[in-house]
Amino acid sequence: MKISYNRLKEYLDFSLTPKETAAALTSIGLESDGIEEIESVRGGLRGLVVGHVLTCIPHPDSDHLHVTTVDPGFEPFLQIVCGAPNVSAGQKVIVATVGTKLYDGDKEFIIKKTKIRGIESTGMICAEDEIGVGTSHEGIIVLPSETPVGTAAAEYYRVESDTILEVDITPNRIDAASHFGVARDLAAFLKINSKETPDLSLKKPSVESFSIDRSSPFVTVRVENAEACPRYSGLTIRGVRTAASPAWLKFRLESTGIRSINNIVDVTNYIMQETGQPLHAFDLQEIKGNMITVKTLPKSTKFITLDDKERTLSDRDLMICNHETGMCIGGVFGGQRSGVKDTTTDIFLESAYFNPTWIRKTARRHGLNTDASFRFERGTDPNNTVYTLKRAAILIKELAGGEITGEIQDVYPSPVKNAKVELTKEKVWKLSGKQIPVETIETILNSLEIKILDKNEERWTLDIPAYRVDVTRDVDVIEDILRIYGYNNIETSSSLKSNLSYQTPTDISYKQQNTISEQLAGSGYNEILNNSLTSSAYYEPFTAVYPVASCVRLANPQSAELNVMRQTLLFGGLENIQYNRNHKNPDLHFYEFGNIYIFNPDKANDSDKFAAITEEFHLAVWLTGYNSVSAVNSWIHPQEKTSVFELKATVENILLRLGLTSNKLVFKHFNSEIYSSALSIETLSGKKLGSLGTLAKPLLKQFDIAAEIFFAELNWNQLMNERKTMKVHQHSIPRFPAVRRDLALLIDKSVSFAEIERVAFQTDKKILKEVILFDVYEGKNLPEGKKSYAVCFTLQDEEKTLNDKQIELLMARIQKNLEDRVGAELR
Repeated sequence: MKISYNRLKEYLDFSLTPKETAAALTSIGLESDGIEEIESVRGGLRGLVVGHVLTCIPHPDSDHLHVTTVDPGFEPFLQIVCGAPNVSAGQKVIVATVGTKLYDGDKEFIIKKTKIRGIESTGMICAEDEIGVGTSHEGIIVLPSETPVGTAAAEYYRVESDTILEVDITPNRIDAASHFGVARDLAAFLKINSKETPDLSLKKPSVESFSIDRSSPFVTVRVENAEACPRYSGLTIRGVRTAASPAWLKFRLESTGIRSINNIVDVTNYIMQETGQPLHAFDLQEIKGNMITVKTLPKSTKFITLDDKERTLSDRDLMICNHETGMCIGGVFGGQRSGVKDTTTDIFLESAYFNPTWIRKTARRHGLNTDASFRFERGTDPNNTVYTLKRAAILIKELAGGEITGEIQDVYPSPVKNAKVELTKEKVWKLSGKQIPVETIETILNSLEIKILDKNEERWTLDIPAYRVDVTRDVDVIEDILRIYGYNNIETSSSLKSNLSYQTPTDISYKQQNTISEQLAGSGYNEILNNSLTSSAYYEPFTAVYPVASCVRLANPQSAELNVMRQTLLFGGLENIQYNRNHKNPDLHFYEFGNIYIFNPDKANDSDKFAAITEEFHLAVWLTGYNSVSAVNSWIHPQEKTSVFELKATVENILLRLGLTSNKLVFKHFNSEIYSSALSIETLSGKKLGSLGTLAKPLLKQFDIAAEIFFAELNWNQLMNERKTMKVHQHSIPRFPAVRRDLALLIDKSVSFAEIERVAFQTDKKILKEVILFDVYEGKNLPEGKKSYAVCFTLQDEEKTLNDKQIELLMARIQKNLEDRVGAELR
């Protein structure tokens, strides 16, 4: 949200610089991300003055140039060569002196002393477009003859400058979504923290000049749905002149990010920025029957909004209607015909308080997010509608004329009651960690417009303004007290009180997570973090793996792209890969820890809405492009593409680091829609720990990725459960040598190395230490359907040196078992 520094000073007399103001706002929870200096005319017309053309003669070497003598209000006078057809002696003009910086779009240039066809020129007589005060380039600007010579152009054109603060407000602080709201918080801060003693009372614009010009005719209001619209106020203004807004109003709106439309609409936006209360102006000609009715329309009613789109209404969409039809989606978006047009002469001005829940659901239903809905769906001030009407009416009369006709229509059947909160000194001191003086606490409360209804030595009874929708409990009040008092003013104790800690399962899981993160980062991987919300469209082509019915759907999604909770980490990583590849970064090693969510309809029940939702913590790994070691080609190491084997090695290293060795696991081939080839990772008892493989091309095509992607996803919760059964054994370093024996095996192509490894370790677990595949051959001189594996077996006895007889006996057993169980033959 953009906040004008100048406008803040209109509501509050303070001496902080813009930078100090930004720091103060950040300290009280209104984080200020940036500061920008702006001017109504770029460059502020610095170096430009009003000059008087004393002489004007034709250039001796040109048929269109003139040589002029100009009095700029100081001596010496300037000789300027000018090419404008309308220049003549006696004119008052705008002169750019030497050194002045002018702008042409994004380019800038400096006026220098120069020679034009042999005649020296020491300045420039300007046209409108050359200095940014207009678009004409037909000739130079000619000012009225009475304009004083030497007047600064910035003074003549009343150039405005301001500093814009970019303020981020949290969703609960809608009371600060206005200039006056920010000024209110800043005043509270300064009353406690300022060393100066200026008048820090807020200057709320007066509406005492408001008056009714004529008693009739006026528009009446009927509210049929008081739940959706607890309060509706409005008034009629006739005889307005719709035109462009004055320069000061345009500048104030555009500098804070709102496009100027016309004087009527601009006033409503200006007041919304000032007070936080959205307003809407209707063309009175469109209000058939001179009556406004606030109600819902039948389901599937068609309505064309201001953006010329036809929308299908729900019977839960609140509409502002005339006698015949709907004119506006209440609190969200205007209609195509009912808004103020260039021909509008009579208007009806609306200021209402709508139910936040109704507005939020309507905005989400239609995919709309407007300045009005942003405020209404968070909760505006129900007791401020009439004040803002009067304020806007006064300003409209000032800028567009007209007469206020009839009394203000104000339908407010059940006034919103302020919340009452009991606050004790003891709780303030306990939660804050400091005995903040009672006088300071009461000053803060009064500054925040929180009334003290009653008090004694121990407690206060407080009346919370209705616009503070975020303050309903005593802890909310304490939070307000602390942010204004300043967290930096809470001293840290020099002593530390603690007890012996112990590790919970969560602590152990988090520690192991950090360990694996360090391992992956050290191997060249980058950690990514994606939103848990995703699009259901990702799951629709792959229902066999990720059933759409298993998606946890949002009741009121912000958009169709964020309408379900993720079932897998896969799609978020593919979005990251797509983005990086589109930005010329194709060599990627990613990993992510995150929760996934699965809905089980069979477990759903009315008493516990979350019983049907399973939440799991997963680890995912992605590989694509060249590997991290050889991403940059060099003479010593050629580039190598990543492969599924590199991914498998990464996964095995993760499992090994967690204590899950290969002899405790089984890697099985399986078919899946998302993989072109894949392995399932399981325990010996059949529990699935995860999967890895090469992603299928139809999936990658969905993300417009023309490269191989290797992906693994592990169930971290299951890994931690398996780790619980792991026992750590300590033993001395073997004193006796290891022995290696190689076998060249002829096997069926369907046999995997994992099967050979498993058979070998089933044969012996004491002496056999390692099984390694070091060569694979498929091709000539082999029978059809066969392949050759060269496998190395490492044998070691920790108690004695192995002799040839023991070695040959064990190798014979391994060979025999391989022949019997996987059909292996010795080549």
